[in-house]
Amino acid sequence: MCNLYSITTNQAAISALFRVVNRYVGNLAPMPGVFPDYKAPIVRSGAEGRKLATARWGMPSSSKALMDATKKRAEKMQAKGKTVDFKELLRMEPDGGTTNIRNVKSKHWTRWLGPEHRCVVPFNSFSEFNKAEGGDIWFALDESRPLSCFAGIWANWTSVRKVREGETTNDLYAFLTTEPNADVGAIHPKAMPVILTTPDEVETWMTAPAEEALKLQRPLPDGALRIVARGVKEDPAPRTGSIRPPS
Repeated sequence: MCNLYSITTNQAAISALFRVVNRYVGNLAPMPGVFPDYKAPIVRSGAEGRKLATARWGMPSSSKALMDATKKRAEKMQAKGKTVDFKELLRMEPDGGTTNIRNVKSKHWTRWLGPEHRCVVPFNSFSEFNKAEGGDIWFALDESRPLSCFAGIWANWTSVRKVREGETTNDLYAFLTTEPNADVGAIHPKAMPVILTTPDEVETWMTAPAEEALKLQRPLPDGALRIVARGVKEDPAPRTGSIRPPS
């Protein structure tokens, strides 16, 4: 699973590359390490065109996952002799979210596969963990970490993200994964993020019917990625970092 990435390119460059029409009001400081449940920039469609926004990383988990977690919590409480209101316990079950989406045929995800819920997630590099290879292994399109994007989906959702917060309503996002290419597979053989590398691919993902858009759920060609860092939890932009538009 890809549970760590960086976005260090500034707001103006993101807006220019993805043809954003609004000016996002807020602080979009460089994020050399984006972790699950962090707020990070996404580009989504609005009535007047593409808009830059921020959302929390992690779409709602499935009802089955939440039910299973609640049952375990209820069993522990009952073992201690506590009275359990299961319905309320389920409503307040913390859900940090699902960061990576693979099975797009699941009914849980199909509701959000229309263009109105699709987004692109800007990134400069992403990490896959492999202890034997040094821990976090960072990949990018090249050493300069040019701006690119993952194919994502987003939703506005009311849930308990963290116990201390209680029930809150948030914009959430996650991105698709697929089988890895040779570059990522050597480090993480199970999956890699779905990466869009051309303006046509971005346009298709943002606007096309789901059947066509989901054809983009495929690995990059072998050799398209480079390992740019090892064993660190953050990947700052290099001094020579570039903004290379999709080819």
